[in-house]
Amino acid sequence: MTQQTVAYQGRVKYTEAAAKRYQVRKTGKHLAEMKLVDRACSLIPKTHRVLDVPCGGGRVTVHLGLQGYKMASADLSDAMLAITRENVAKNGLKGTVEKQDIEKLTYADQHFDSLISFRLFHHFPTPEIRQRAVSELCRITKHYVALSYFSSASVTLLKRSLRAALGKGKSDKHHTPLSEVKSYFAKAGFRLVKDFARTPLIHTLHVAVFERDPKAGK
Repeated sequence: MTQQTVAYQGRVKYTEAAAKRYQVRKTGKHLAEMKLVDRACSLIPKTHRVLDVPCGGGRVTVHLGLQGYKMASADLSDAMLAITRENVAKNGLKGTVEKQDIEKLTYADQHFDSLISFRLFHHFPTPEIRQRAVSELCRITKHYVALSYFSSASVTLLKRSLRAALGKGKSDKHHTPLSEVKSYFAKAGFRLVKDFARTPLIHTLHVAVFERDPKAGK
């Protein structure tokens, strides 16, 4: 196994058992997260073909697909892909479900109209990996990228930091200020449209929507 393969556990930890465990979540948390997705995706026209990457078990794919978006799904985990295919079929939806590495996507430039990447960015441990992933997301997208990230300004982060200081377990989640996230997208020719917080200053989860900057490269 190469150094890059184990650069962060999100690349390898979703075995069949782990993927099944990931599907079990509190109803209130799930509804709050899908509400956040809806707020962000209100900026994306429903005529767009949208890629959900990583798709996990397909909950964002199904959620948006049932609203009329033309969804495609991708993930690195074979177990997650199997669950997504099952959930897509169960809900009567159509769309490709493919194995892809977010750092080395095989899609052509601007292959999708828009894209959502939900609950992955906080796994990235280094600026190099973050930039590589953002550059790939922007490369394959014509218009919008909706990216979730963990804000560095929240009560949740303070609680996690306190737990770590008390020796009660160090979190493997990486928090990133919006200014840093914006810098990755600026280098890829995208600009911020709007940043959405689940609950400002309380919960750490945000979704920022970026659009291709027509002035980039000029």
